[in-house]
Amino acid sequence: MNMKQPFEQVVTEHGATVLRVCRVLLGTHDADDAWSETFLAAMRAYPGLPETANVEAWLVTVARRKAIDVLRAAKRLPLPVDELPEAPTDLGVPEAVDLDVWTEVGRLPDKQRQVIAYRYLAGLSYAEIAQLLGGTAEAARRASADALGNLRKHHPGALPKGASS
Repeated sequence: MNMKQPFEQVVTEHGATVLRVCRVLLGTHDADDAWSETFLAAMRAYPGLPETANVEAWLVTVARRKAIDVLRAAKRLPLPVDELPEAPTDLGVPEAVDLDVWTEVGRLPDKQRQVIAYRYLAGLSYAEIAQLLGGTAEAARRASADALGNLRKHHPGALPKGASS
């Protein structure tokens, strides 16, 4: 009989992937909250998850939905400020060396940015991406190729890890 692994082990095994997906979809500032919300929701639903489920793909789906919630909430609650904040720093930010390329990824159209996140951060196949976003595997592959082309044009020499030229 196959037993599901303890939820703590799921967090340890997939936490970094979920955080990277949250960062790409939301940026560094909101990613931590979305990550926490993802695992709180996942912890409640985990007992009902079938043992044969792809846990990582499921967590990425939960993270995507939590990211959408964060984006919707941000649109509803504008925060006026008296002064502009200081310039952001990369001190203590993992992967700070790659911030330029991730800034460019953040400028991609939504579908292209999501495909890049799911393909190169979560390691999902184009078929799995198509299930998450709707459409076909070929459309996901095309969006990925278009995204990589845009990144090459605006940030030559810097592509996400695992992306081929």
